Amino acid sequence: MSRSKAIKPRAIEPDVKYSSTLVTKLINRVMKSGKKTVAAAQVYQALDLVAHDTNQDAIEALETAIKNITPQMEVRSRRVGGAAYQVPTPVRGPRASALAIRWLVLESSKRPSGEFHSFGQKLAAEIKDALENSGGAIQKKLTSHKMAEANKAFAHFRW
Repeated sequence: MSRSKAIKPRAIEPDVKYSSTLVTKLINRVMKSGKKTVAAAQVYQALDLVAHDTNQDAIEALETAIKNITPQMEVRSRRVGGAAYQVPTPVRGPRASALAIRWLVLESSKRPSGEFHSFGQKLAAEIKDALENSGGAIQKKLTSHKMAEANKAFAHFRW
């Protein structure tokens, strides 16, 4: 890795329907094989379902769900003297939101297909669960925090 310059993050265009960069990031994470139109349709379907079921604005609901999923602490491996320690470190802004979106999409895709007919419905159900602080994405966050708490003794290895 080059140490000469700081990497400038790429600007993300807001989506067409809601003019939100958060929705664009979610669409990009849902997208498979470059099929952005399909991913956008699924995300918009999920947001419409969430807005209909919760009686609140879709963007506000999504932002609240992402905020509930966002981790504050994580463990990172640090090699000291031939041994690898799991060192708890705080999660910075861009990584925290990226983890939250990744976990939301991953746990949505894990949901069983029996009760849901499309990925949009699975995503909507996971967003609704995240609004109520339940569901798989919230469990991922809690697991991350428990790991950080359990390895607090190694915090002095933080770099």
